[in-house]
Amino acid sequence: MENLNAKMIQKTERPIKVIQFGEGNFLRAFVDYMIDVANEAGVFDGSIAIVKPISFGSLEMFEKQDNLYTVVLRGKENGQTVNDSRIVTSVSKVLDCKDDYEAYMGLAKLDTLRFVVSNTTEAGIVLDVNDNFDGLPTTYPGKLTKFLYERYKAFNGDVNKGLIILPVELIENNGGKLRECVLALCDAWKLPLTFKVWVQASCVFCSTLVDRIVTGYPRNEVASICEELGYQDNIVDVGEPFGLWVIESNKDISGELPLDKAGLPVVFTDNQKPYRERKVRVLNGAHTASVLAGYLYGLDIVRDCMHDEIMGKFIRQVVMEEIVPQVPLPIEEVKAFAASVFERFENPFIDHALLSISLNSVSKWKARVLPSFKDHVANKGELPRLITFSLAALFAFYSSEDLRNGVLIAKRADGTAYEIHDDAHVLEFFAANSGKEAGEFVKAALSNEAFWGEDLTAYEGMEETVTEWLALIKADAKDALLKVLGM
Repeated sequence: MENLNAKMIQKTERPIKVIQFGEGNFLRAFVDYMIDVANEAGVFDGSIAIVKPISFGSLEMFEKQDNLYTVVLRGKENGQTVNDSRIVTSVSKVLDCKDDYEAYMGLAKLDTLRFVVSNTTEAGIVLDVNDNFDGLPTTYPGKLTKFLYERYKAFNGDVNKGLIILPVELIENNGGKLRECVLALCDAWKLPLTFKVWVQASCVFCSTLVDRIVTGYPRNEVASICEELGYQDNIVDVGEPFGLWVIESNKDISGELPLDKAGLPVVFTDNQKPYRERKVRVLNGAHTASVLAGYLYGLDIVRDCMHDEIMGKFIRQVVMEEIVPQVPLPIEEVKAFAASVFERFENPFIDHALLSISLNSVSKWKARVLPSFKDHVANKGELPRLITFSLAALFAFYSSEDLRNGVLIAKRADGTAYEIHDDAHVLEFFAANSGKEAGEFVKAALSNEAFWGEDLTAYEGMEETVTEWLALIKADAKDALLKVLGM
């Protein structure tokens, strides 16, 4: 079978408008995919220069395939199973910023360059005032600062040659934090004040929220996928159909990056907080509120939970009745988002393990579920039944005195042993308290302000309710679920 190459398609040469720090699966199946769609739709006319920001990894496969690759999006959308593929042609250049340093810095001098995209992991946006300005800086903010300085010099401080910077690292206010790092490095490196002013006035640092599950290279299925495609693709990239890119900025950039005009799921706003809250509460909150109960009930992956009569009902009810009403966006919009979440959970191509979602569940429950709990109490004057049950399920899941080498070992009803991974102080607490009488254990857990940021026993009826549900879950998780659902 022939390898994917430029002779197979008609590729239009376009000016480089985007420099992208990171060649990983997510950016390729999300940003590069979207730009390719926008190019085809005629609303954007630009290509991408990908820069590998770290020494790990190889670019050989890009070179062998003329910078072409296939994105396969599989899952459920609007009630239908989707399995679509697209050869992405938006990447025109791929280089290593260390090995191809001169070519990398040469990109800063391109008149057509307008955007910077990055995904250097959550640890990528960090400030190191001791980073090296001479040569190639180590950190991503260092690399970006020096790149911007090179551009500033190349265009003699032209106010129209600033760049629009779009980090997609999964940290809150990613654009603001990256801007702070760049400005701090301007001072640490004693760069000209006029350059710092240019960065502040001419560059737009956007904070973004991204959402798409990208599983990447389908190692176990690549042969059958390539057979279906009709060619060999050694960097094929697989993800789900759902996507969302919320871009927050203090300047409207939608005219320069009109991805939404190509029908793509991109939202331009001056406040992304409600969208972040919607994702955290509905998508992440649904996971955290359900997976521990689902695992104790005897299921192993998210899709099976959705298809199970009892767990499927629990997930849909906790989301629609207790989480959705608390999200500060128009209710119909939030309901539609919740419906898309359910479809994502039912994705027939992704086996999302409950145990993988269970990691660090205490801090996740605080961040993802507790806000909905508190809003429900404030708005309705009563405990949310299913959310409260989910906290009892967390206590049941974490119930074990067997702490070994930083891992808590527990067993579910069928005798299956499982590992609980969390911060050391969390695991030590449960190991020390799980052997106590149920009421005493629940009181200690609820009143642990280090877990929740407050004493949850202050909520009327909380201790008694959680203690009752905990006992029922430990006795028989299925019966407990049936009772809480009124089935």
